[in-house]
Amino acid sequence: MEDGISQIDDESFFLSKNGKTDAKDELHATIDALLNEVTFDDNATACRFPARASWIKEELSGIEFPKVTCNEYDKVLSRLNPKSVTLVFPSAHINSPASMFGHTFLRINSQYDSKLLSYAVNYAADANPDKENGVLFAIKGLFGGYYGKYSLLPYYEKLKEYRDSEQRDIWEYDLDLTQDEVLRMVRHIWELNDTHSYYYFFTENCSYNMLWFVEAARPSIDLRKYFSYQVIPLETVHAVENEHIITKSSYRPSKRTLLLRYEQLLDEKNIALPAMLISSKISPISITQDSKIEIEQKRYILEASIELLEYNFSKSKITKERYLELFHALSKARASLGLGEKIEIKTPANPLQSHQAIRTMVGAGVKEGKSVGYLGIRPAYHSLEDSNYGFLRGTQIEFLNVELSYSEYKAEVEDATILSIVSIAQRSYFFENLSWRTKFGWDKDSLDSHANFIGTVGVGLSWGNELGYSYIMTDPLFYIDDSFKYAIGTSAGFVFDKYSNMSTKIELTKRFYDTGDRQNLFELSQGFRVTQNTQLRFDYNYKQRDERAKEKQERSLKCYFNYYF
Repeated sequence: MEDGISQIDDESFFLSKNGKTDAKDELHATIDALLNEVTFDDNATACRFPARASWIKEELSGIEFPKVTCNEYDKVLSRLNPKSVTLVFPSAHINSPASMFGHTFLRINSQYDSKLLSYAVNYAADANPDKENGVLFAIKGLFGGYYGKYSLLPYYEKLKEYRDSEQRDIWEYDLDLTQDEVLRMVRHIWELNDTHSYYYFFTENCSYNMLWFVEAARPSIDLRKYFSYQVIPLETVHAVENEHIITKSSYRPSKRTLLLRYEQLLDEKNIALPAMLISSKISPISITQDSKIEIEQKRYILEASIELLEYNFSKSKITKERYLELFHALSKARASLGLGEKIEIKTPANPLQSHQAIRTMVGAGVKEGKSVGYLGIRPAYHSLEDSNYGFLRGTQIEFLNVELSYSEYKAEVEDATILSIVSIAQRSYFFENLSWRTKFGWDKDSLDSHANFIGTVGVGLSWGNELGYSYIMTDPLFYIDDSFKYAIGTSAGFVFDKYSNMSTKIELTKRFYDTGDRQNLFELSQGFRVTQNTQLRFDYNYKQRDERAKEKQERSLKCYFNYYF
């Protein structure tokens, strides 16, 4: 319960009519129902609420309760065979706004060596964001317009969904819970089966409900104390780490990561062959019998074609019949080449080592020869100028970012972003992604020097390598000063992020206004990661205010100290 009110919204979860708001009344009703069972099978109170029954029987050890037979519960418990628990974090999906925060769920581990045979406990909005209007989905998700749904299914199915279909790398964090504590968690999971609660995107979301399960397993842990007004999946991983119950971290690369690795291994002359194989433009035998192709390259070509085939099938780009036919032919051809070298994929930075969501900033600088001080705060979550360590490259989500300046006894708003989302997705031979970005809020980038409201949604292309990535964007926008104005911006940028302790961002923008005015904007940002949650940043900005008055140009140099918590 939170402030005496249960966060379960389903009436079937309560035995008292006042159970949602009166814990004492619900306790008395539960004890009465356990002592006066009217059915002794799966419908018995002790079978429906094994967590409550177990706790009450421990507290009232001198009282004898009726014996019941819980066939369904025992069957599920036998199938799960719970021994330990792992917190699973699928990282951000670069082209899906609904998934750019990442996700968390739990894996209940059994005695099997293969974790693929374990079961996953998940909580999500009972909706499909891919089949609903994006704006409507976001609004309903923010204000509890969906029920949250619990699910228990084989772990390999969740891997198939997140790692293969959605191109998301998987991080697994084993938790230091005893077998008895894991059993206590499973009892609680069973009680919530087939119940619902209202889903809120920022608060009562997937990660928040996983916190409840961990707290149910070990009541001395208080994970929810780390959150007040928002629960971000990655922040829940930080919270679990702060409680010192993570014993081991593991990484599972996504299908996308695997295919990008094959792009690096394939010779340039061979890189088109996997796509040609799955489109049947060439046959597998043409690869195996080509004496001009080295045998290791042949293996890479066929392995990459199998991975690309599976990816296309997961995206419904190919029929099941055709998939099975090609899979058999490609696998047979690959098997004929014998064992090869196992490809190595470098483990990226662990999200546990990334900066936390809330950013405070203090800075000083010079604007057109005048000294300026800066203060700012951002509740969530990450920007391209922040350290990219542990985050998905090219992604940005910012909510309610506020930056104030102070100069000559005058305070001004430099930036007041309501929402900014950026997805700079690098294109490759196998993945021809579009990049996009959107922003709504106030800034000082328009023709005059005031903070005007701006709204923009842009699209573009990006390419990258191990050094960094470049991008070009077209951003239609509107802004409001004394009237409603429109413009189109074209931008070219580069982000250098090869080294974990520093990053550089450069962007040049040309705007064309409906008034006939044109404007040049230039920004250079250099960040240094001092510690996990501290950063030094230096910014240079050039803003052309009015093309017809060449002297109206603004240059500023700023130094920031950023602290994240």
